[in-house]
Amino acid sequence: MPQMYFLKILLGTLFLSCYLLSTANAQKELRRDETYPPPAMLKALRPIHDSCVAKTGVTEEAIKEFSDGEVHEDEALKCYMYCVFEETDVLHDDGEVHLEKILDSLPQSMHDIALHMGKKCLYPKGDTKCERAFWLHRCWKESDPKHYFL
Repeated sequence: MPQMYFLKILLGTLFLSCYLLSTANAQKELRRDETYPPPAMLKALRPIHDSCVAKTGVTEEAIKEFSDGEVHEDEALKCYMYCVFEETDVLHDDGEVHLEKILDSLPQSMHDIALHMGKKCLYPKGDTKCERAFWLHRCWKESDPKHYFL
């Protein structure tokens, strides 16, 4: 009888582990379709993207990898992230990111996503403005990898 009990516990644990892993993987699937990221937003941001790429020297591959792949350290990418904040005018007078301005600049369809994504990312850390911009992006990506895009 103890062997049967042990087998039930083992099978139950394996089932629960498989379920939790499949749920975690489903949450990591990126949302990329005809409506998300919003095409009008991407089009409006294209000139800012191009300008910030030119200013920072970041590669398209580094941006794509961070957006759709893994978080990685790249100084040019960090400063690209800050440049986008700067050029979209979402900074306080002291150069720090103004989260309310970011929310106000997003389409209404993204407000709930942004609020959920950002609720744990209120106090950026880092010695430079580029590091703090990177901290925010990393926090947003880790908070909601499905909806995050750069």
